[in-house]
Amino acid sequence: MISFEDFKKIDLRIAKILEAEKVPGSDKLIKLQLSLSDKEEETRQIVAGIQASYQPESLIGQEIVIVANLEPRTIFGLESQGMLLAAKDNGAVLLRPDKEVIPGSPVG
Repeated sequence: MISFEDFKKIDLRIAKILEAEKVPGSDKLIKLQLSLSDKEEETRQIVAGIQASYQPESLIGQEIVIVANLEPRTIFGLESQGMLLAAKDNGAVLLRPDKEVIPGSPVG
């Protein structure tokens, strides 16, 4: 278990998927370009192992929940600047708001 103080350190945000594409040479990874604000120039890249559950083109325009304050990590030679939240249920099921939310809105 983690303390409530530790949980408060996690920065969960709504992100809008602007671009999505399969990572060449990988049968699991999709590279996502995300917006965390209403300004399109403020984007972030996340690499996620969701290719078995989603086609990249079906993700564009979707809003998802991400962990925004993770240290960047290199995955398959690409920098990933956060982590999306998904449930595991015979594949990945993205966690999404049930109505449109301003990108960058905090979750909590």
